[in-house]
Amino acid sequence: MSVNLGVDPGVDLSVVVPAYNEEQRLGPTLDALRDHLETTCRGAWELIVVDDGSTDGTAEIAAAASAADPRVQLLRGGRNRGKGHALRLGVLASYGRRVLVTDADLAAPIEELDHLDKALADGHAAAIGSRARPGATIDTHQHRLRELLGRTGNFLIRSVAVPGIRDTQCGFKLFDGDRARKAFAASRLHGWGIDVEILQYFRRAGWPVAEVPVRWSHQEGSKVRPLDYVKVLAELTTLKARMVRRADVLVALLFLALSVFLYSSRWTAPAHRYIPDSLQDQNQWEWFFAVTADNVRHLNNPLFTTLQNVPDGVNLMANTVMLGLSVPLAPVTWLLGPAVALNVAMTGGLAATAVSWYALIRRRLVPHRGAAAVGAALAAFAPPMVSHANAHPNFIVLFMIPLIIERALRLCEGTRVVRNGVVLGLYTTYQIFLGEEPLLLAALGMLLFALAYAAVRRDVARAAWRPLARGLAIALAVTIPLVAYPLYWQFFGAQSYKSVLHGDNVGNSPLAFLSFAERSLAGSHETADHLAMNPTEQNAFYGWPLAALAFAIVVRLWERTVVKALTFTVLAAVLLSLGPKFRIPLTDHVLTGPWAALSGRPLFESVIESRVAMVCAPALGMLLALALVQLLRAPRRMHRFAGVAAVALALLPIFPAPLKAVDRVDVPPFIAQGTWRTYLGEGETLVPVPVPDPANAEGLHWQVAADLGFRIPGGYFNGPWGPDRIGIYGPSPRNTSTLLRDVRSSGRVPEVTPDWREAVRQDLEYWKAGLLVLAPQQNDGQLRETVDALLGRPGKWVGGVWIWDLRKGS
Repeated sequence: MSVNLGVDPGVDLSVVVPAYNEEQRLGPTLDALRDHLETTCRGAWELIVVDDGSTDGTAEIAAAASAADPRVQLLRGGRNRGKGHALRLGVLASYGRRVLVTDADLAAPIEELDHLDKALADGHAAAIGSRARPGATIDTHQHRLRELLGRTGNFLIRSVAVPGIRDTQCGFKLFDGDRARKAFAASRLHGWGIDVEILQYFRRAGWPVAEVPVRWSHQEGSKVRPLDYVKVLAELTTLKARMVRRADVLVALLFLALSVFLYSSRWTAPAHRYIPDSLQDQNQWEWFFAVTADNVRHLNNPLFTTLQNVPDGVNLMANTVMLGLSVPLAPVTWLLGPAVALNVAMTGGLAATAVSWYALIRRRLVPHRGAAAVGAALAAFAPPMVSHANAHPNFIVLFMIPLIIERALRLCEGTRVVRNGVVLGLYTTYQIFLGEEPLLLAALGMLLFALAYAAVRRDVARAAWRPLARGLAIALAVTIPLVAYPLYWQFFGAQSYKSVLHGDNVGNSPLAFLSFAERSLAGSHETADHLAMNPTEQNAFYGWPLAALAFAIVVRLWERTVVKALTFTVLAAVLLSLGPKFRIPLTDHVLTGPWAALSGRPLFESVIESRVAMVCAPALGMLLALALVQLLRAPRRMHRFAGVAAVALALLPIFPAPLKAVDRVDVPPFIAQGTWRTYLGEGETLVPVPVPDPANAEGLHWQVAADLGFRIPGGYFNGPWGPDRIGIYGPSPRNTSTLLRDVRSSGRVPEVTPDWREAVRQDLEYWKAGLLVLAPQQNDGQLRETVDALLGRPGKWVGGVWIWDLRKGS
C-alpha cells in the first residue's frame, strides 16, 4: 500500500470505493462512475476500489476493470476488517486534489457530486451527502422499522459525537484531498464509525464541513444493518476513551483513591461494618437500595411500599430513595447485597462528583489541570461534603450539578438553544431522581451567581437573557412530562405530606464557618458537635485559614467579574445558611437573617437552612483554582513557592480523615436463619420491640437480612402526621410504640393497667401483628417484663431473641 500525503498535480479527483462481496453490483457501479467522470471531470481522475477481504468475485471484477482502464486501481486489504479500514487504505493511496468516497451500491447517484463540489468550491473543507437536510430526496425508502432504527441510531451518534450534523452515515462524501489524507492517516477505527471519526477530526481542526441534501435510494443487499449503529456507538466510545489525556485519567484516579480512602473502614467488610456517625441512616439507605431492587425484580411500583409502616406504607418518592442510582445498581444489590451497592454508590458517586467539577472548572474557568484538580477537590471533599458522606448519598452524589451548570452556560451563549435546552431538561430530570433538595440548593447558588454577574456585566446579561429564557422554557417542557407522575405521587399520592418539621435552630452559627469539622485533620468532636445538629449536618466548618486565604484571593483578583460574582455567591450563601434568626457570637444580640424571607415558602419550607452553606464549596474551589493559576504564572520562583505553600497550609487543616466504622451488631439467628417463617401467617407482620423509629431502625436491617420476607410496623422514613399532613420522621405515634420507646430509653417498667392492655391489643390488631421479637439491647430486661405484663404471658427464647407468638390458638 502506498501512502500519499502530497498531491499529484495531475490528478484532480480521486474516487474511493470500499467493496466487500459486491460482485452483483460492482461492475455496473464502476461503469456508471467511469462514464460520469469521463464526461464531467474537469481534470484527470482516478478510481480506487478497495477489496476488504471479499469471498466472492469482487476482486476479479475490479481487476478486470483495472486492466481495461489504468485509471481504475484495485487495492487488496487482506482479510475483512471493516469499512473504516478499507476507506483508510483507499484515501491514503489517493493523489487527487479532491477525494470522493462513495459506497459500492451508489445509493446516492454519482450525479449528486455536482452539489457537493459546489459546497467545496464555496470554501468548505468537506461536503457530506445528507438524507436528513431539507431538499433531500428519498426515491426508495427502507423498511419502516429499519428506517426508524437508523434514525434513532443516527440521533444517538450525532448527539454523542458530532452535534449539528443530521446524517453522518450517508456514504457519499467529498473532501479536500490534503485534509482528507491527514484525517484518515490519524484515524483509528476499522468499522462504520470511521465517518464520525473523520468528521470529528475536521471539527477539531476547525475545517468547515457542509451538509448537502442529496437524492438517495435504498438498495437491496445493503451491508448496513440496524445493529451496526450500536457498533458505531461502541466504536465511538472506544475512540473517546483513547482521546482522554493521561493527566485527566490520573486526576480521576486520584479522586477515586481519595474517596476510597474516606470509606476505607467500610470497604474492609461492607456488610459487617457500620458508620456510627450515620446514626440510623445507613440502615435506612441500605433498606432503600434493597426495596428498590426488589421492586425492580418483581415489577412493583417503585414509588410506594408497605414493607415499613404497616398498614399505611411509605411514599418512596417523598423520601430520598434515589431511584436514579438505586435502580441502575439493582443488579449489584441482587448479586452482592445492598451494603455493597450503597458503598459503590457513595464511593463512586463522590469521585464522579469531583471529576465533574474538574471538567467544568477546566472548560469554563482555568485550563491548568493542576489548578482545576485542586479546585474540584475542594468542591467535592470540603468538610460539609465529608460530613454528609457519613449518611447522605443524595448530598454527595452531585455529578449532575456541574453538567447542569455547563448546559445553562451554553444557553447563555445562544448556540444550539433547542438542543441544549433539551439536554438541560434531561439532566434536570435525572437529578430529580438523584435528589431534589441538592437541585434546589444548586439552583439557588446559580441564581445568586447570575444576579451578581449580571449586575457587573449588564452587556453580557442583555445578550444572554433571551436564549437563556428560551432554553429554560424548553428544558421545562422536557422535564415536566417526564416527572409529572412521580411528583404527583410525591405530593398527592399515598402517604404524601406537606413539609418536614426539622425543629428550631437548624441554621449555622457564624462561628461554624471558622471552626473545623469533626473529620477534618484539625477538627474535634466537642467543637463540631457544639456547633452542628449532628455529625451528618456539619454544613460549614471551612476553617479560619481557608477563610483568610479566600479573603486574600478576592482582594488580589477583585477586578475580575467572575471573582466578584463568586464572592457574592459565597457571602449570600453564608448569610442565608444562618437561618431566619441568628445570634452574634459572644453576645446576646439576635438578628433576623435573610432566610426569614424564604422560610415557610413552598419548596424552601422543608430545607435545612444550614445546608445552604454547601453552595460555598464549589465557589471557594473555583476561587482557589483562579488563584493557583495566577500563582503559577508568577515570574519569580520564590513567589510561586510561597503562594503554593500558603494554599497548602490553608487546606491541610480541613483534609478529610477516614470515616469511622465499627463492627456491626449481628442479626439474630432467629432472623438470619429464617426461623421467623414458621411463626408468621399470611398477611401477618413481625413487630420488633421496640417498634422501629428514626432513633432505632435495626428492624430495617433485619428485613434486609431476611430478603424483605416480612413486613414491620413503624420504621425510619418521612411521612404525614395529623390532619394537616405535616411531615415528620418516622410513623405517627401510637400508644404501644410510644410506651416501648420510653421503656427502652428510661429503663423504667410502667404500671400495666387494663386500659394499657386494651390499647396494646388495638395497636397489634391495627398492625396485623403475628409475632413480637425482642433482641438483646439496652434495657432489654425491662422491655421483656413490660411486654410479658401487656400480653399476660411470658416470652420464649428462640434463636437468640425473645418472641411472643400472637397467632390464633398459639
